[in-house]
Amino acid sequence: MSIGLSEQEILRRESLKQLRKLGIEPYPAESYEINAYAADINANYEKDKTAYKTISIAGRLMTRRIMGSASFAELQDSTGRVQLYLKRDDLCPDEDKTLYNTVFKKLLDLGDYIGVKGYVFTTQTGEISVHVTDLTVLAKSLRPLPVVKRDDDGNIYDGFTDPELRYRMRYVDLTVNPDYKQIFIKRSKVINTMRNYFDNQGWMEVETPILQPIHGGAAARPFATHHNTLDMPLYLRIANELYLKRLIVAGFDGVYEFGKMFRNEGMDRTHNPEYTSMEIYVAYKDYIWMMGMVEECLEKVAIATNGSAVVKVGQNEINFEGPYEKLTMYESIQKYTGIDVSAMTEDQLVQTCKDLGIEIDSTMGRGKLIDEIFSEKVEANLIQPTFITDYPLEMTPLAKKHRSAAGLVERFEIFVNGKEIGNAYSELNDPIDQKERFEDQLKLADRGDAEAMAMDDDFVRALEYGMPPTSGLGFGIDRIVMLMTNQSTIQEVLFFPQMRPEKKKVELTPDETELFSLVNEGEQALLTDVKAKLTDWSNKKWDTTLKALTGKGILKVSKTDDGLFLSYK
Repeated sequence: MSIGLSEQEILRRESLKQLRKLGIEPYPAESYEINAYAADINANYEKDKTAYKTISIAGRLMTRRIMGSASFAELQDSTGRVQLYLKRDDLCPDEDKTLYNTVFKKLLDLGDYIGVKGYVFTTQTGEISVHVTDLTVLAKSLRPLPVVKRDDDGNIYDGFTDPELRYRMRYVDLTVNPDYKQIFIKRSKVINTMRNYFDNQGWMEVETPILQPIHGGAAARPFATHHNTLDMPLYLRIANELYLKRLIVAGFDGVYEFGKMFRNEGMDRTHNPEYTSMEIYVAYKDYIWMMGMVEECLEKVAIATNGSAVVKVGQNEINFEGPYEKLTMYESIQKYTGIDVSAMTEDQLVQTCKDLGIEIDSTMGRGKLIDEIFSEKVEANLIQPTFITDYPLEMTPLAKKHRSAAGLVERFEIFVNGKEIGNAYSELNDPIDQKERFEDQLKLADRGDAEAMAMDDDFVRALEYGMPPTSGLGFGIDRIVMLMTNQSTIQEVLFFPQMRPEKKKVELTPDETELFSLVNEGEQALLTDVKAKLTDWSNKKWDTTLKALTGKGILKVSKTDDGLFLSYK
């Protein structure tokens, strides 16, 4: 597979060689000391001009206007852009003008990293600028950045907007679309605000295993792997709940963890197979207490990221100031469908799903059927923060039975803008009850439920040593960041979302093109039929060309009852 260089890439590589011929290393090893940033210069220079007499700043060269012996340019660092003014005789006070005439004007390209020293001044047109007295090449860019054009009103056109390219090449996206950096700055604020809030309560941040021998703590399909030395299967964690509760058994009053979870399931605008979760467990508390904690925590997060408890999300204004509406699972279904499912048998629930046009399958037990009705008919209506409480026992193997309502558990999920962002229980700490719940999950697994929990004998053993009354909560950090940054897809709030393999340009020889075209006419063809059309080909030519196309992933050979088929991959 060969991919040719573009004309610009060839020219940039030539500039790289020329810099080295001049004795300039385009990728120097030495550190470059920085004492100023673009945003600080633009915001504060007019207030205190004496503070910017000797500055050193570094970043990418983003624009350049050469006007003979003087030029203007823009440098972009991690905080924004600042204008540069370069005068040949100031940059090169001696006889040798190579740094300006050759390096700056001819060998530097847009996107190159440079460091400049000088002083800040205001041009006659009122533009704050850095008068450059020293220039250092810090890194040569061998590929041109996409050119994002802006009109006089600041409107962007010809932008780098293709989502697949943006997510795949986030390093380019955040360079040419720096406004998107605010999403990730806010993401950091979300996590740090929560962390500070928990730390101030005296709860401890911990770490638990990512590779686990049993996929427990949630109803989800895991990623499986194998440990060679131990010769045993392992799973990327779908939750860290059972390990965190072991630490409550160990005597910690409150523990929490921010970490990656992995679920081998579908991908859509709110699901990525790898996502960030925060789980917290606090001893001697219940799910009613946890609701108050959630209200307080989310209000703090909203204020920290947006300056207000009210956040604009799409067409909605979401108010994160408590108290939030509370509905039981059964109440919410009745409110939005008019149907009371509380006393229905499994058969009645199956019929109700059919009547409502909800897709189900034979592996679903009573809890899953109720969950499907809720997901299809209720969730989208929950725009303002809402606690859905008191779930059916069958849906939640790790929550404590309800203190006053038979057949329910003490659980809530919090929904905002039609999506669940958090899940909490009064945690089940009765080891006998817990073992029976796990056994019920094994029965669901026998029916074909790929998301049923596995038996975790060690966790049951931990509970047998005694776990105090505890409340636990899991937050989906990515979805919370989506809300706080007004984004409609999870991919926008992940630096590097999961994507399909990149399709690379493949160059074919004339022989490969001829063979490929015969197959591609109908997307597949009998190998003997294709060979019959190429009567002038020798066996060696045929074998070599077919091997090349299969090796490049262009064609594949499949054996059927009718013979060998060639098909287009």
